[in-house]
Amino acid sequence: MTGRLMLLDTASLYFRAYFGVPDSVRAPDGTPVNAVRGLLDFIDRLVKDHRPEKLVACMDADWRPQWRVDLIPSYKAHRVAEEHEGAPDAEEVPDTLSPQVPVIEEVLDALGIARVGVAGYEADDVIGTFTARADGPVDIVTGDRDLYQLVDDARDIRVLYPLKGVGTLQLTDEAWLREKYGVDGRGYADLALLRGDPSDGLPGVPGVGEKTAAKLLAEFGDLAGIIAAVDDPKAKLTPTQRKRLTEAAPYLAVAPKVVRVADDVPLPEVDTALPHTPRDPAALDALAARWGLGSSLQRLLTTLEA
Repeated sequence: MTGRLMLLDTASLYFRAYFGVPDSVRAPDGTPVNAVRGLLDFIDRLVKDHRPEKLVACMDADWRPQWRVDLIPSYKAHRVAEEHEGAPDAEEVPDTLSPQVPVIEEVLDALGIARVGVAGYEADDVIGTFTARADGPVDIVTGDRDLYQLVDDARDIRVLYPLKGVGTLQLTDEAWLREKYGVDGRGYADLALLRGDPSDGLPGVPGVGEKTAAKLLAEFGDLAGIIAAVDDPKAKLTPTQRKRLTEAAPYLAVAPKVVRVADDVPLPEVDTALPHTPRDPAALDALAARWGLGSSLQRLLTTLEA
């Protein structure tokens, strides 16, 4: 048994920190650092409670990859703040959060916590690839239900979904998924693309909600089985369902590639071992003084040393 790998959906966590920690938490010069300190507190609690041997902060090098937009143009379109020709579009982010992201990156680097983002891919895809390559148990920490598709009891891959901070986590395994959605991890992506997801700009199949999607998957096994049933006059589909699925065929042809996380991202070589001492103590001291990281950083350092 190799050590447990913890993969952080970093943007998901620093967004939660930003909205969960008051913006009165500021650096000596008055700059808000609530997301920075909140994320450090999150990592401290996660390491204390779950004791991973390996840890990777997975980043969105491209939060809306063009290859997904080419397939479904509405993908995350409502979250675009500014379009950039030949470069990733800018995401709508609170004004006082954007300046904190580079600070988060510098602090993680100085600590020696592996930080990985790959051009042309979302953090979900980085997580999917690390998970596919893992030779031991994996904990995925995310507030994004899309990653439920990676849950796999046979490989001890689970999602830790924050309910309140990261002190209260929903441990998502296949038993929980089956009880909640009627599917396992593999089936969750099919459920999601049938149901659609307004927060990601995914239309889904009109008239097919979560319960209908779960029933169709229970009846026909997976998306391929549902599509095959549309052309089978003996299949147990209502005329309305058959019509809706037929009309949605162009969407269903491309949606799997958009919804399913990639597992073949060209990852850089990184040391994923949880650091016990900072990689760059001088840089970390300078960052702590400049941004007033105080007790949040000290608690994490004490936890890592332990």
